[in-house]
Amino acid sequence: MFLPNQHPDYRKPLAPVDAETLGVPAAEEVERYLTYRDNHAPTPLHTLPVLAAELGVNTVHIKDEGFRLGLGSFKALGGSYAVIRLVLEEASRQLGRAIDLAELHAPEVRAVTAGMTVACATDGNHGRSVAQGAQLVGARSAIFVHSGVSDERVAAIARFGAEMIRVEGTYDDSVAEAARVAAEKGWIVVSDTSWPGYERIPGLVMQGYTAMVREALRQLPSPPTHVFVQAGVGGVAAAVAGHLALALGDQRPVFVVVDPARAACLFESARAGRPVKIEHGEPTVMAMLECYEPSLVAWRVLSRVADAFMIVADEDAVAVMNRLARPAGRDPAIVAGESGGAGLAGLMRAVADPEIRAALDLNEASRVFIINTEGATDPERYEELVGMRPDAVTNSTRRADA
Repeated sequence: MFLPNQHPDYRKPLAPVDAETLGVPAAEEVERYLTYRDNHAPTPLHTLPVLAAELGVNTVHIKDEGFRLGLGSFKALGGSYAVIRLVLEEASRQLGRAIDLAELHAPEVRAVTAGMTVACATDGNHGRSVAQGAQLVGARSAIFVHSGVSDERVAAIARFGAEMIRVEGTYDDSVAEAARVAAEKGWIVVSDTSWPGYERIPGLVMQGYTAMVREALRQLPSPPTHVFVQAGVGGVAAAVAGHLALALGDQRPVFVVVDPARAACLFESARAGRPVKIEHGEPTVMAMLECYEPSLVAWRVLSRVADAFMIVADEDAVAVMNRLARPAGRDPAIVAGESGGAGLAGLMRAVADPEIRAALDLNEASRVFIINTEGATDPERYEELVGMRPDAVTNSTRRADA
């Protein structure tokens, strides 16, 4: 299913707070923060010429966030960045002077952070980032996971010293429980979704994601004409679309938001013209995108700068995982987790449908940008769906490059 953006705010300027959050100066500040991370390095940008030819477009470039900061997903940029920002703000308040990033590990700052606890709900990736950020600064973390989060993903978060709290129900249930418990205990909620009265911290999380867009714009030979990005609550889609709109202005690309068919909260919000919570049904294989209510901040951005919304089926996502693992010709092999290739699945659906292709003006001159938002964050599940271990896929690329 495909839906052009028909919201009354479509193509209107971003709200001032969102323009400040997602603009170029803010993204440059995020990049400055990253220079203080020991394992920071730009993630790869892959060119897939054989796939582009098959799809009838000029180029397909994929930004591979499976290599981000040792956490395996783009979310490494958001949660930890927000935690660091919040710690510096609290230290500045308690110490009575402005504390810069260079002082993050000073004894007096560490004394402040030792008394702080950050909390969040997660499907896996965001919680890992928040927990890592807390460990980096010496704070405590409490991470709430719903019943659908695999034991392997829970263990990957717990290794950063987080207190893990299981919640019955869905991701949205874990969000509500995290907010309730944090309010009782005086913890700081570092969520990647927003609700009425809680917008600034999710905005900081989204701001963290802009760093990968800055990297991509430097890596791309020319700006993209089309961008397909997957959405859960919408944070990454809004960060990418909002930053590109601000950075490129009239030259900004056509932006398409891709939802899982079984958790299409942004698609249904676009259809309704307002944020809506959808019913929980059968779980989607795209576990990191299994969200049933959009972030209010993300919706506010996307209602203005997204050009279209579409949905893809579970089998589309699994087919992309396999295609990227076993590429044609000299295209590189890429490890994409269950949610990582959903944007590419959207592109493949779009080019196969003449009406959608025409509506988006996808043609032989189109330069398409995709983000592989995660690698194999659950290697056992990856092997089950692809039939190969993630390291076997990676090694096949090394052999091809040798």
